[in-house]
Amino acid sequence: MIVAENIHKTYNDLHVLKGVNLHIKKSEIVSIVGASGAGKTTLLQILGTLENPDKQKDSNLIVNGVDIYSLSSKELSRFRNENIGFIFQFHQLLPEFTALENICIPAYIHNTPKDQAEKRAKELLGFLGLSKRADHKPAEMSGGEQQRVAVARSLINNPGVIFADEPSGNLDSESAENLHKLFFELRAEFGQTFVIVTHNEDLADMADKKLTMVDGKII
Repeated sequence: MIVAENIHKTYNDLHVLKGVNLHIKKSEIVSIVGASGAGKTTLLQILGTLENPDKQKDSNLIVNGVDIYSLSSKELSRFRNENIGFIFQFHQLLPEFTALENICIPAYIHNTPKDQAEKRAKELLGFLGLSKRADHKPAEMSGGEQQRVAVARSLINNPGVIFADEPSGNLDSESAENLHKLFFELRAEFGQTFVIVTHNEDLADMADKKLTMVDGKII
């Protein structure tokens, strides 16, 4: 599913990633832990194709069987929309739109017909126990509900891999626990691969594989 070899990232004189190597199998749930500044979020953004790594002769990034380095900018945007979902600590829902409308946005970008997008969004809302919230705007929902809407949004295009950056960091303990269980339910239901950056040790220890980053490397 994901193969990364010798991934480096430098910002000016700051060498954030120092030759990261990893291999993640299809349908694995992988957690990435480490102190602040270890490079976790930078690695997640590169794996998710949101950032480019430094150019190295022997570096490589394969996601879902596709050589990411071989794609043009337009091809990369399309690949990301079709194959990758993102969940962030702050749900980043658009406040003027309802839950249903927020979920449908990636599908509309993918040019999915409106009726098909809404049908899929309603199915996800039902799976996540949010059917009664379909017409509610973010301000009318709890933090846990908003984060589940964000999860549904990440799933709307049936991506092969979901990248999550501190997904429960802004939730109370009960909502966080429910979200953690949800990832495993989603894996069982839809077969997605999850790569999760987290400071939550409970979530990290639940994963199939736990990777620890120290000073820009996985140890």
